[in-house]
Parts: sequence; C-alpha cells; structure tokens
Amino acid sequence: MSLIKIGISIGDINGVGLEVILKTLNNPDVMKICTPIIYCSSKVVSYHKNIVGLEKLHFQSNKSAERVHTGKINIVNCWQDNVNITLGRQTEESGKYAKISLEAATADLKNGLIDAIVTAPINKKAMQEAGFQHPGHTEFFTKEFNTKQSLMLMVNDELRIGLVTNHLPVSQVAENITKNQILTKLRILEKTLKVDFGIDRPTIALLGLNPHAGDGGAIGEEEAKVIRPLIIEAKKKGMMIMGPYPADGFFGSTQYQKFDGILAMYHDQGLIPFKTLSFGKGVNYTAGLPIVRTSPDHGTAYDIAGKNEADPSSFRRAMFLAIDIVRNRRQHAEDHANPLVRRKDLVKSSQKEALAGPEKEAPSEA
Repeated sequence: MSLIKIGISIGDINGVGLEVILKTLNNPDVMKICTPIIYCSSKVVSYHKNIVGLEKLHFQSNKSAERVHTGKINIVNCWQDNVNITLGRQTEESGKYAKISLEAATADLKNGLIDAIVTAPINKKAMQEAGFQHPGHTEFFTKEFNTKQSLMLMVNDELRIGLVTNHLPVSQVAENITKNQILTKLRILEKTLKVDFGIDRPTIALLGLNPHAGDGGAIGEEEAKVIRPLIIEAKKKGMMIMGPYPADGFFGSTQYQKFDGILAMYHDQGLIPFKTLSFGKGVNYTAGLPIVRTSPDHGTAYDIAGKNEADPSSFRRAMFLAIDIVRNRRQHAEDHANPLVRRKDLVKSSQKEALAGPEKEAPSEA
C-alpha cells in the first residue's frame, strides 16, 4: 500500500512554523509511515534548517506534487523570489508567503495529489493584509471545500472539545447560540467521533452558555429555552448526549474524562481548559469536511522564533492524527461500502448452490 501523502503549509515564515516542521521531520521513522510534502521554497527551508542546526537534513525539490519521492522530505517550490525573513515580527511578506503556501497545498488537496494537510501557524493580521479574507484556517477550508458548516475540534489523547461558535467577538456569541446551530455542530461531532475516531457509540457532553449553566434562569435563559430542549430532542434521535454542564465545575471536577466528546458554546470556553490541560500536546482538527486538515495547538510564537526553543510535540501529533484519520476514513468506507450489493451477491451465490442440487457422494471403497 502506498504511503499517505501529507501536505504541509509553512505558516508564518517569521514564526516557529518551519522550526517545528523540520524538527518533526528530522526523525527518519516519519518517512516510514508517510510522505511529507512541504509547500515553500528551498531557500526559505534551508534558512530555517540552518537556524535550528539541522544542516544534515536533506530534501527533494519538486516543481509540483505530481512526482514526489517516498522515503524523502519533499519540497514543492511555490515561489522563486528572494524573501526577507525577519524572525519574530509580523510583516507584509510573512502574510504573503504564508498565503501562497496555504493556497498551493489546498489546490493539490483538491486535485487529490495529497491525502491530508497539516497547517503551521499563521498570523491572522498579516494574512488579512495579504488579502486573506477569512478569520482563520477553519473558515478558509470550510469555504474552499463548499461545506456549509464545519467544526473546530481540539484533540489530544483523552480530550476532544468542539465549538459551537469559532472566531466571534464575545458580544456576538449569545445571538449565535441557536437550536439549529447547536444541532448542526452536534451532528458533525457525533459523526466525526464515529468515522474519524472509530467510536461506535460516542457519549457527548454539552456545556452551558452562562455561568453556572444559567442557575435556573437567574443568570440567563439560553439553557432553559434553547439548550435543554435541544438535548431532549437529540436523545430522542438516538444521540448519547448529556448536559448542559457549567464549564468551570465540569473541568474542575475532571468530569470531562467521562465523555468521548465535549461541545463548548464559544472559543475561550473550550480552548482555555483544553490548553491548560494539554498545551503543546494538542491538535486543532477541522471536522465535518470531505478532506483531512490538522494543525498544532499553538500560534506563531514570535517571542521564541529563531531561538531553537520551540517544542515540535504538537506539530508531530497533528501530523500523526492526520495519518490516523485518513486511515480510519478509508477503513470506514471499506466497512460500509455497498452493503446492498454485497447482500445481493450472497443471495445469488445461495441461489446457485440451491439450483446445483446436493453434491453426489463419492462411491465408497469396497
């Protein structure tokens, strides 16, 4: 079986993205389980390679991903320009080349030249100055693959937290907490737990929006009017869902350990406990898309860029999770492929055996 091809967008060239990428790929065992393809330029990769002291790390340069080499780290050269790298700073160039890398990798993902994409961290302001018209990666991939809704899902070995709302100002959160929005995210979460993570009967916890989950209506009515009725309806449809839980007590009491998935109402409600519990070990996964996209759980880390201090653990886990999800999806597709056709084949086989009649017994020896 051919190795899974993992496309890698480099993120901000002035941050730690290429540092954690190169440190991850410095392990030769990585090439035994996937074929990594970095979307960048050989010059920029070499610059960062020298900064982190990996001069002996070798690459295979390519004009496109149509012909990549297994057992090697591949670079698809997306530009030939000489780039001014200013480590630790947001610049016009840092957004420009992050955008070029991301768009080139996404185009190859659409064309089936790579099996999944792992995105290194970007600086959102630099990207927007370069013409990137999305709040973040999640929204970008949702639009690029014509998906109405996706789910930002933070993942580690024991914790999976999805968000009802992503990159919204807090002032806009409550108006976007609607029955349809929560149900949509719940369906995506349940499906991804089944298909992408192989959990047959996932249990899901739903957090409340307000402090103390509304405290019986004393601190907000969203729980009573929207969330609790929705949970009853979801249970009737067969979902294993419980809540709404007050977020502080839910995480403080380690109750989160009892569930396969958790759905938080807004960004910080989910990401603050997640990063507190697993910073540097988590993965940002965009669930609900026809493709597989993961990312490390940290940002550009300008403050340590160029100091060779960045921990590659999160990026490494993001790459391994992408590989696992591709495999799980393939296995799920195989297990559920054309069950009616298989059933018809079995019926036809049985009919042929019946028409053929009983086999004649061989004559016994005298």
